[in-house]
Amino acid sequence: MLRHLLLLICAASIAAEPKPVPRVQAVPQPHAQVSFQRDGVEFARYHYGADGQRPFVFPVIGPSGRSLTRMGHPHDPQSHSHHNSVWLSHQFVNGANFWEDGPARIEHQRWLRMEDGDDSASIETENAWIDKAGVPQMHEFRRTRVQLLADGEWLLLIDVQFEARKAPVELKETAFGMMAVRMAKTIGVHDGGGTIRNSEGGVDEAGCFRKPARWCDYSGPILTGVSEGIALMDHPANLHHPVPFHVRDDGWMGASLTFSGAHTIAVGTPLRLRYALYIHRGVAESATIEAQWKAFAATEWEEIGRKK
Repeated sequence: MLRHLLLLICAASIAAEPKPVPRVQAVPQPHAQVSFQRDGVEFARYHYGADGQRPFVFPVIGPSGRSLTRMGHPHDPQSHSHHNSVWLSHQFVNGANFWEDGPARIEHQRWLRMEDGDDSASIETENAWIDKAGVPQMHEFRRTRVQLLADGEWLLLIDVQFEARKAPVELKETAFGMMAVRMAKTIGVHDGGGTIRNSEGGVDEAGCFRKPARWCDYSGPILTGVSEGIALMDHPANLHHPVPFHVRDDGWMGASLTFSGAHTIAVGTPLRLRYALYIHRGVAESATIEAQWKAFAATEWEEIGRKK
């Protein structure tokens, strides 16, 4: 009896041993939001509520503690209400416009996975692209992952898989879509004296607008005397890589997937895309951004929402 009691006490002691607390967590919030937190402090938030037109990430907190992105155009918020910080969309999907705010919308369908970790956290979702008649035109599996880097810098990684279920899906030729970022007002070239650079040596809108590149960086003031920025990176396995970047001095940039021509997604042949945003201190050296792009380019596709 005594031996049995000792074994029970020992087992209880072992069971009570605390597990390590993940440093990076995806914490569900009210009103269809998920907070990405580092040591309990939020540095990004994913929004997927039915009151929006599409899922998006806002804020995107830089090393200084300020968001490097904003919602809407600073001088034209009404007609640019679709500029949702960091978002994924396309202007023409089987003729339906999912870019501007309107009757077509990208709707959250279900959660697939949510994971925490010591240096990264991720969420995986299924979305439906639904036209004005309420008919799904395309289905999407998405992974949104945050990954810590040194000195308060980090990566926002977005992987998507688009599927045609009953009939082919045409993504028509356009400069608008698939991945886009609306920068904070003070980072814009016009409003804050920021700067745009791309992997090919282009500078500002004149040198980067609709020019193919591996990455495009937007950096500028976020506090007095402090600059930070975001480099948007196109993965080499993506369709039409390197894609042109639609980037403006007024503070936004986008990777234009079908600028060079339309693409049809066949039933049973999904389209997979990978993007990374490098959130960094200062006006990062081009060589530093290129090193981050090369590390991203070396990564391979991981299944979304499927059991490992």
